Amino acid sequence: MDPIKINLPGDDDYYIAEAYKVLRTNLQFCGQDIKVIALTSCGENEGKSTVALGIGKSFADLGKKVLVIDADMRKSVIAGRNTTAKTPKGLSEVLTGMSDVSECLYPVAEKKMHVLFAGQYPPNPVELLSGKYFATLISECRKVYDYIIIDTPPLGLVIDAAVIADKCDGAVLVLGGPQVHRSEAQNVVEQLNKSGCKVLGVIRNKVRPSGKKSYYKYK
Repeated sequence: MDPIKINLPGDDDYYIAEAYKVLRTNLQFCGQDIKVIALTSCGENEGKSTVALGIGKSFADLGKKVLVIDADMRKSVIAGRNTTAKTPKGLSEVLTGMSDVSECLYPVAEKKMHVLFAGQYPPNPVELLSGKYFATLISECRKVYDYIIIDTPPLGLVIDAAVIADKCDGAVLVLGGPQVHRSEAQNVVEQLNKSGCKVLGVIRNKVRPSGKKSYYKYK
């Protein structure tokens, strides 16, 4: 399978790169047992998919072997918006037995990183994610990768992320902009806690930098 390229907003921005390094370091300080990390949000368009890929790239820059899983099978945006992959097979095909996982792992050019896309939209995403095959997939991938970053649907809209978090070592909530109400974020954190998954923290996204840029001010 030919390597793909990842295109993210701010790829050439020094301050964004530094912000990802800070985020990467904070995740490492969560403990060496935190290897499978789910990202979710309260609603749509908060940037969690972009952040998931950005975290994956940042860990890969350290020489870590990374897998990014697009588990938003309801409304995936990663393949078409952020990569050069064309209509890729992915998670839905793996979980339904239509394809082997080895046929759906797309290598990222010049990095020790793979992406497992969402694949075709299935009629029963929650059932697929709560089944034994998804749990087995995560268990097997743990043996191969240093970090597994899972992009999940917004937990403020559907329950998928809580189902996925049950198989993860930790979860991170991405808050993108001022449109999210405090009660919405509290409800999402409560759902994650109910799943038994450790909430690692919150990523504030789409924050406008205040004042003049410096080495200590990141977007």
